[in-house]
Order: sequence, then structure tokens, then C-alpha cells
Amino acid sequence: MKALVFHGPGQTSWQDVPDPSIKDGADAIVRVDAVTICGTDLHIVKGDVPEVAPGRVLGHEAVGTVVETGGDVRTVRPGDRVLISCISACGRCRFCREARYGQCRGGGGWVLGHTIDGTQAEYVRVPFADLSVYPLPSALPSHEAVLLADIFPTSYEVGVLNGQVRPGDTVVVVGAGPIGLAALASASLYSPYRTIAVDLATSRLAAARDFGADATVGAREEPEKLVEDLTDGLGADVVIEAVGLPEAFEMCTRMVRPGGRVANIGVHGKPATLHLEDLWIKDVTLTTGLVDTHSTPMLLRMTAAGRLPAAAMVTHRFALDEMEEAYDVFSRADETGALKIVLGGPQHDAVAVPPQEQ
Repeated sequence: MKALVFHGPGQTSWQDVPDPSIKDGADAIVRVDAVTICGTDLHIVKGDVPEVAPGRVLGHEAVGTVVETGGDVRTVRPGDRVLISCISACGRCRFCREARYGQCRGGGGWVLGHTIDGTQAEYVRVPFADLSVYPLPSALPSHEAVLLADIFPTSYEVGVLNGQVRPGDTVVVVGAGPIGLAALASASLYSPYRTIAVDLATSRLAAARDFGADATVGAREEPEKLVEDLTDGLGADVVIEAVGLPEAFEMCTRMVRPGGRVANIGVHGKPATLHLEDLWIKDVTLTTGLVDTHSTPMLLRMTAAGRLPAAAMVTHRFALDEMEEAYDVFSRADETGALKIVLGGPQHDAVAVPPQEQ
């Protein structure tokens, strides 16, 4: 089959690789029908995630069709259309029993495109399929459903829930890329008083307004002063960091009110300074986190009901074999206006089962 393979910082290629096969009774082999590119993938390509070894097939979110299952799989069968979660869950370890699947110690967690081959391929092996794929209603299009594999659960759980967004809050989202926009959209479910988006790109600030931001400000246009003015000098109740750069995180800590919450979503490849000399007296809560995806079933229902603007997030569509071009467009989002890119070929009436190893 064809897949996007990481060969080291700055080096990827769309190339032939062996077909995946069942390695454990809990596995499923899924034909990839729609896949997207995540900001985390860009961090990997830059070399910010050293755990990803050269030779790894990238990608951790997709919609596809089950073509084969191991003998222990009970909830899906060949022919089922499924969402592949970015997080795999063994279901047995301490963290899985607490629904903290991102911290799974039984072989799961974030493994796809990280420690095992991922979804940016024609086929993928999904471990722990009973807890790691979700059957999809036929009425939910693949290009919408694929956004429930990562960005919406991540924004909702690591941003909105960790930040404890409440009715009447002033919420600032620093970074109006896909994760930040999903945070704005999911924060609106809790009726905040005001939402403010901060970004460098004017195109993304325009997108933030489309996604419900009450105010937007350029990152170089004194966003801290705007927040101070809009809150009578108090600061924001919740600040969500959705960039992954030290200066963005440090800006967040300066914009939060005493007793407020800073929820970090961004993937950081460099150290950030934590100014405890200023924060210790302010009763500020700082949270970090890897998504657990416990909210995926609820978010799927909300999307199917039209309550989350998943379709509006997709700005570009490519065929699966145009992966390298899609990465280029996504990596130049400031120029291209890309939010989420979905790749996938035409749907087939018959499900082709990849040949198995003898």
C-alpha cells in the first residue's frame, strides 16, 4: 500500500510500505476513506516529537471501513464505517478505568503515528478496536466526522473542560488555528459572557469571528491591553493556549485574572518560562493535558445534530495520494488560509481486504 512515511526532521515521502496485518486479537484493519493532517503532525515533521522514529507512518485521525478484525473484537465487523480515534485504550489499566485513556499504560494512549504506524495511509491497523473506533451514522459525512477524531475532543476536554468554562465567563483563546477555533465553538456550549480570539494571521481572526468570537485582536496589537480594557482591569476568567510556543503560553499567564484558569492545549517543543514570581499570589490554576477522547460519543451526537460547526472547519480537499501537496498547503496556512485539510479518494462499493502475512 501507499503511506506517508517520516524519515527524520523535514523529511517525509508518500511511498510503498507493507500492508498492515492483525497482530493481536483486539486489532482491526481499517481501509482509510478520509484522513486529515494535525498541527501535531507538523511538530513531528519539524523534529519536536523525538519519540517518533524515522520509518514511521504518520497520522492519528481518520474515518474508514473495517476490512478485518481480530478474534477478540466484538463491537465492529468488516464493512462497518468507523471513526478512528487519535487515542487507543486498552480498557484494563488504572487510567483506562478512570476514563483517562490518553494515559493508558496497557499499550494504548497516543500510539497511532507516534509509536506505531498511523492513519495517513491506504490501510491502518488499529489496536484495541472495541474502545478505539466508533461506528458512524450514515448521515454524518466523512469529512465532518474525521474532525471528531482529535481536534474537537482535544479542544473540548483539554481546553474547555480543563479550563472549567462557566456561564458568564470571559474566555480568551490564544491561537485561532483549528484547535483554537474548535475551542471557541465548544466553549459556546457553556454560554460564556464574552470570547476573545488572538492570532497573528488576519485570515484566522476572520475565521474566529465566523466561529463565534465576540472580539478578535492581532498578537502584535496589544492583546493584553484589550483584555484588560474589556474586563475593567480584572483579566480573563479562562485563557486557552492553542499555539504551542513559549511566548503564547507566557502571554496567557499575563491575561488571566486572579483566581482564573489557564488551560494549555498547544504542543510545546521548547521550554516556556513560568513566572511564579508574579503568579504565586494570584491563585491561578494552570492545566496541561493529552486528550482522553471520553467525550467523543457526545461530540459525535452534537455534530450529527448540527450543534458543532465541523463542516465549516474544512477549507481544502485532496485525494489521498496528494498527501505531500496537502502538507505543503497546511504548513503555509498563513498564506493559503488552510484550517483543516481532508484527504480521501472515491468510495468503493466493494471492500478490498489487504493480503495477510503467512
